[in-house]
Amino acid sequence: MSGGTSTGLFADNLKGVLLAIVSSAFIGASFIVKKKGLKRAGAAGSRAGVGGYGYLKEPLWWIGMITMIVGEIANFVAYIFAPAVLVTPLGALSIIVSAVLAHFILKEKLQRMGVLGCLLCIVGSTIIVLHAPEEETPTSVIQIWELATQPAFLLYAASAVAVSLVLMLHCSPRYGQTNIMVYVGICSVIGSLTVMSIKAVGIAIKLTIEGTNQAGYFQTWIFAMVAISCIVTQLNYLNKALDTFNTAMVSPIYYAMFTTLTILASAIMFRDWSGQSASSIASEICGFVTVLSGTTVLHSTREPELASSSDLYMPLSPTIYWHIQGNGEVGTNKDGDLLSRDFIALVRQDYFV
Repeated sequence: MSGGTSTGLFADNLKGVLLAIVSSAFIGASFIVKKKGLKRAGAAGSRAGVGGYGYLKEPLWWIGMITMIVGEIANFVAYIFAPAVLVTPLGALSIIVSAVLAHFILKEKLQRMGVLGCLLCIVGSTIIVLHAPEEETPTSVIQIWELATQPAFLLYAASAVAVSLVLMLHCSPRYGQTNIMVYVGICSVIGSLTVMSIKAVGIAIKLTIEGTNQAGYFQTWIFAMVAISCIVTQLNYLNKALDTFNTAMVSPIYYAMFTTLTILASAIMFRDWSGQSASSIASEICGFVTVLSGTTVLHSTREPELASSSDLYMPLSPTIYWHIQGNGEVGTNKDGDLLSRDFIALVRQDYFV
């Protein structure tokens, strides 16, 4: 590799790193703003977690959405200049931003070990940046298409679609409200395909701006349609996850799964690690493990979100109605069976504390 080429690749990587940092700041802030918007919308009507779309009328949610779009645009451009192995792990910085803002704005306490988790994320991200590969930019969308249609990546893409369909059609209706891995899993698996298609579209735009028109290739439009479909799906299930679970739970788990799958997809499709030394690859893996450790520590120190008042007093069953009389008499259920006085005492002393 010539000195000029090496310098050019380093400059591209630097642009990608700076854009990824800006992206993380905006995306981390958007989590908090959108969360507040979802809470306001949920207080006024049906929550997003149970299929409601009242948040679309909430201005605060739209502010968060615009903030996220700005961050995603910066992230989109970052993928044009730098490999996914470098850009994606830097998303850990958005977790730090999200955790700090959640501490001050959402009153979700950030403990001392949480600060340690943030530091681990920063250290791991630094290691990854220092050992990131220098990726040659394809000269046409046809080259990217050939990479996307190689058997190994086709197998990955087919597996990702199959897993997503199972989670959406079978698991989501049954376990989505109780198991965080369902919604976050859908976002992460689809997200890995989003990054690959966005990178392809970004490179096509960059080549077109430089004078090599890529709009005439049908492959460019296929990548664009895949990217749009994946983004819409991600946003839908990310809203469900944020509305149903604590932000401090969603952010690190989503980051860990999304980053792992994206690095895997990129390594298969773009062969990011091709030509790198074993020590560099090992350093990147160590950096990534450090980041994952930081997100785990950060997640483990956060307090679970309390259920809303409307959720606390929802009937346990639509077919059972208990009546407890306030004058100390024995109550009855709807079938006329007597309730024991011990049960009444238990309810009085413990349930309404």
